[in-house]
Amino acid sequence: MSTSEFDSFRPPEPAGGKRRKGKRSKRRGGGSGSDGSREMPMVPDAEFTSYYGRPVVKAPPWGHEVAAYLFLGGVAGGSGLLAAGAQLTGRKTLRRNTRLSALVAVGLGAVALVKDLGRPERFVNMLRTVKLTSPMSVGSWILSFFSAGIGVAAVFEIDRMTGERIPLGPLRPVLRALEGPAGLEAAVFAAPLAVYTAVLLTDTATPTWNAAYRDLPFVFVSSASLAASGLAMITTPVSESGPARNLAVIGAICDLISARVTEHRMDPVTREPLHEGAPGRMLEWSERLAAAGGLGALLGGRHRGVAALSGLALLAASALLRFGFFEAGKESARHPRYTIEPQKRRLAARRAAGITDDSITTAG
Repeated sequence: MSTSEFDSFRPPEPAGGKRRKGKRSKRRGGGSGSDGSREMPMVPDAEFTSYYGRPVVKAPPWGHEVAAYLFLGGVAGGSGLLAAGAQLTGRKTLRRNTRLSALVAVGLGAVALVKDLGRPERFVNMLRTVKLTSPMSVGSWILSFFSAGIGVAAVFEIDRMTGERIPLGPLRPVLRALEGPAGLEAAVFAAPLAVYTAVLLTDTATPTWNAAYRDLPFVFVSSASLAASGLAMITTPVSESGPARNLAVIGAICDLISARVTEHRMDPVTREPLHEGAPGRMLEWSERLAAAGGLGALLGGRHRGVAALSGLALLAASALLRFGFFEAGKESARHPRYTIEPQKRRLAARRAAGITDDSITTAG
C-alpha cells in the first residue's frame, strides 16, 4: 500500500469498513422513484472546494518589506509633487523639507525592495530591459528616474544648508544649474511612482488585489497625498505649509470616497478580507485617522501643534491603508472560496448574457 504526504487529508472510512467483493448493497423500501428492485444512486451533490483543501492560487512570497515599499513609494511620490509646487511658488522651506523627505523615503524604499529581492544585483538586472507589459519592469525605471532627479535637487539643498561646505569642487556650479530642472524632472515621475504599485498588486492572481484593479490606483494616489501632506505639516512651519494643508483636506476626502467606491465595485466575497482580522482593523483605523487628520488640517491647521498632530494622523492613515490592503490580499490567497466563488458568478453572468461559445464558457 502506497503512502503520501496527503494521506492525512483523506476523508475517514465509513463505519463498517469497505464492502466485500461480489456483494452489492440494495436499497429496500422503495422510496420516491424506487421500485425496490434496483440500486439507487447514493452519491450526494458535490460541493467544490479544492484538492485536499489546498489554496487554488499561490500566495505571493512577499514580506513586510514590500508593504513598507508600497508606503514609502507613496511618501516619496507625494513629496516630490509638493516639492515641485513649492519650487514654482517660491516657498523655500517647504521645498527643502519635501525634497529631503522624498530623498529619505525613496532611499528607504529602495532598501526595502532590495531586501525583498535578496541581492542588490537583481534590481540592476531589472534595468537591463524595458518591458511595457510588466508593472515591475516599468516601476523599476520610474523609481530610477525619480531617484536621480530628487537626488540632485536634495544634494544641492543639503549643500546650501551646510553653507556650501560639502567638498563638491567643480561639481557645485553643475548642481546649481541642474537643481531646478532636476526637481521638475522628479515631479514628472512622482505621480507614477505613487501609483504604479497599485497596478503591480492588481496584476496578480491574488483575489482581493485583482478584484480592485479598476479603482485601486485612485486609492493609492489619495493615500500618497495623505502621507506627503502629513509629513510636510509635521516638518514645515504653518507660514509655508498652506499647500500641504490644502492637499491634506483634498486627499482625506478623496481617500474616504475612493476606498468606499473600490469596495462597492469589488465582488462581495473578495472584499471580505478587508473587514476581517488584522487587515480589517488596520483599514478601519486608517479611515478614522484620515477623517481626523483632514478635519484637523481644515479647522486647526494654522496652529503648529494641531498641524503636527493632524500630519501624524494622516501619515499613520496612509501607512495603515497600504499595510492593511497588502495583508488582506495575502489572506485572500490562502482560502479557495475567494477564488472559486467569484469565478462561478462571473461564469454564470456570461452564460446569462448568452456568451457560450468562447474559451471560458460552454453551453453545458
